[in-house]
Amino acid sequence: MNDKLIIYQIFTRLFTNDNDHCVPNGTIEENGCGKLNDITPRVLASIAELGVTHVWFTGVIEHATATDYSRYGIRPDNHWVVKGKAGSPYAIKDYYDISPDLAVSVPDRMAEFEALVERVHQAGLKLIIDFVPNHVARQYHSDVAPKGVKDFSADDDMDKFFSPNNNFYYIPRQKFSPTFYIGEGADAYVEFPAKASGNDCFNAFPGQYDWYETVKLNYGIDYGNGTAHFSPIPDTWLKMLNILRFWSAKGVDGFRCDMVHMVPVEFWEWAISNVKEKYPEIKFIAELYDVNIYRDYIFRGGFDYLYDKVNLYDKLRGIQCHNVSAAQITNCWQTVDGIGSHMLNFLENHDEQRFASEQFAGNAQLVRPSLVVATTLSTGPMMIYAGQELGEKADDAEGYSGRDGRTTIFDYWSIPTVRRWYNHGKCDYERLSTSEIELREFYKRLFRIAVSEPAIREGQFFDVMYVNYGKPHFDAHRQYAYLRKKGHDIILVAVNFSGEECNVEITIPEHAFETLGMLRGNFFATELLTSRRKKKSLMPDQPFVTDIPANGAVIWKIKQSKAK
Repeated sequence: MNDKLIIYQIFTRLFTNDNDHCVPNGTIEENGCGKLNDITPRVLASIAELGVTHVWFTGVIEHATATDYSRYGIRPDNHWVVKGKAGSPYAIKDYYDISPDLAVSVPDRMAEFEALVERVHQAGLKLIIDFVPNHVARQYHSDVAPKGVKDFSADDDMDKFFSPNNNFYYIPRQKFSPTFYIGEGADAYVEFPAKASGNDCFNAFPGQYDWYETVKLNYGIDYGNGTAHFSPIPDTWLKMLNILRFWSAKGVDGFRCDMVHMVPVEFWEWAISNVKEKYPEIKFIAELYDVNIYRDYIFRGGFDYLYDKVNLYDKLRGIQCHNVSAAQITNCWQTVDGIGSHMLNFLENHDEQRFASEQFAGNAQLVRPSLVVATTLSTGPMMIYAGQELGEKADDAEGYSGRDGRTTIFDYWSIPTVRRWYNHGKCDYERLSTSEIELREFYKRLFRIAVSEPAIREGQFFDVMYVNYGKPHFDAHRQYAYLRKKGHDIILVAVNFSGEECNVEITIPEHAFETLGMLRGNFFATELLTSRRKKKSLMPDQPFVTDIPANGAVIWKIKQSKAK
């Protein structure tokens, strides 16, 4: 049996924080912070009941923060090069440590993480953490690295812009001088020579919209002349492989790898194969935003799954918000034909605006057609962001993060819908509205269908849109339909992006019967989202007739008595 992954992303700092009186730009003392220990068996059971298979804990590894933990032997960060009070989880300060924010007992933070790994596995789930390969915090320093492990830049020649043996890129003889204020006197942040910033800013003068809180890592590419220096193996490669092996040994089941296209594919080819020699079941997920290199990072780089952001996500958003035709979904699966099983679909994550935000759809109840397509179009993983299943709007301005339709990653805060569901650890519906409960139940029903139905989990796909264009009882601009097939099971998925209920007639071509080996005739069918049963025609010369709710979907399952 092939598993279909349903990934639930948790922004760990926020997820179990139940403070309902947070103040913008508040400190950890004022606003509180979720803890690893708060992710109890009860919390995990409630997540698992959604049909979730994997939990991605975002912001677990120690990153730069304005909170002072020096009393625990942790070197403090200069606040001028930290974004927000809490700091960005992608400005990694120590690859070998856990964020002290997340610990009940800071000296025992790694033990608390190891206990979380055990609880996740006992709940029948798997655990994913971030691996941030492209850059580190401006003041990277490991307090707890294993014996013999040197910090990044410990042996760098800082007089050179590039050296194959350097971990960083330097701007020789220039002081780090961003275009914004970074203090004065004892409070100032001083860096000489300046290091290149993480978004490929190869000068000493990053602006406020640059990734100025990070330093770019050197993987052997000389950006001065474009040459590659991969032999002998660069020091950065060796350091990163050690880090991946360190977390693999902790029982981590997967890595969500940040901005992988900013690191040469040659590194991934080498590192992933080395990790999988000892830990073959570990999954590598790539954040990648260039369709033209998808296949290179799968077949050469070795990634198991890739974000399909610039393909399916962008198309579904266009259909929802900008009157793009639903028929263009066909182009999405054609773009990734042959690698569809490697595509990770989503409608939300920490980088994107919430679906229910006023900047996106403005209404969580409109999610059903997009959600059904993203979940059932392929055998690849589906991912949601905690609070999405409750219709979180992210309509607050948290501090460093403004009112932009996103849940902050820089501030100490709590998430209103998640806070009410969490309900001080009870994880129940007591404080949720009727619409929030109904939405979460829809997510639960859909995801359970996705992981339990062989035709969706691992079956064949057939797009029927090409024979339904222009038909009088099917609007290809607002409706979309396709088949999934495995063994004796046939599933027809049809979605409706219109605000009006529709009754459609879907033509299933002769070619579909031949390709999928389907029997012709009249069969009893079950609509899996509602459990209603009806007799349906499955023939090339008679349309498949179904009603579809406004902004809704149907998933009809036909179990044929024998395969052709």
